[in-house]
Amino acid sequence: MEQASWEPLAPGCQVLVTREHGFSTDTLLLAAFSQPRRGERCADLGTGCGTIPLLWRARGEPGPILAVELQPQAAEQARRSVERSGYNGHIQVVEGDVRDYKALLPCQGLDRVACNPPYTLPGAGAASPDPQRRAARQGDCFSLEDLAQAARYSLKHRGRLCLCLPVRRLAEALALFSRWDLEPKLLRLVQQRRDKAPYLFLLECRRGGRPGGLEAAPTLLLEEDGGGPARELLEVYGSYRDNAGWKTRGEQAP
Repeated sequence: MEQASWEPLAPGCQVLVTREHGFSTDTLLLAAFSQPRRGERCADLGTGCGTIPLLWRARGEPGPILAVELQPQAAEQARRSVERSGYNGHIQVVEGDVRDYKALLPCQGLDRVACNPPYTLPGAGAASPDPQRRAARQGDCFSLEDLAQAARYSLKHRGRLCLCLPVRRLAEALALFSRWDLEPKLLRLVQQRRDKAPYLFLLECRRGGRPGGLEAAPTLLLEEDGGGPARELLEVYGSYRDNAGWKTRGEQAP
């Protein structure tokens, strides 16, 4: 495994990252937004190197966690990270295609599902020449409808689906998840600075929820007016900020 390095996420918790499979500020935002309650059975679909399940466990006491990943190298990084962090009894890394959800996920057995899906619509934009980046960022292998089917199958009644996407896909997401009995209930926009338009949204949907009643949380700002990191971003980064510095990590939604 070339150019791999260990990054501390929290005390006693480390993640193995490579150029192909790492994480971004968006990943950290979704991990905080989707933090499970104590004892909840959870899954992270398309877990990559396993950052979200690791943070869930480091910051709380959820029940068993499934971390599902299609790409073998990413799944191996996640397995090694789980083992190094001492979470073998809490996080199970499963290598497989989420579209085969009936074989990978329990039927109506989960309280919470998180996903950081590909940001680009199937067939849209120039395809990346790197197959691993293409699978992670473009929706040809995994669409929002694929996610909706998997979440609807695996979530209990009133179970929650949490995801993040570029703002340009908000209308699409609200309509699609509602059609699949995953009613949008909580929305939070994210913007870099006060003078910039939001670039990302965080969304929580509830299986079997009544139509309507969508609540909007205050917009999450990543930078203060003076250019420094916002207080809430520092809270999201937690102890990881001591290693990451003040710059937001990775690429934002294109």
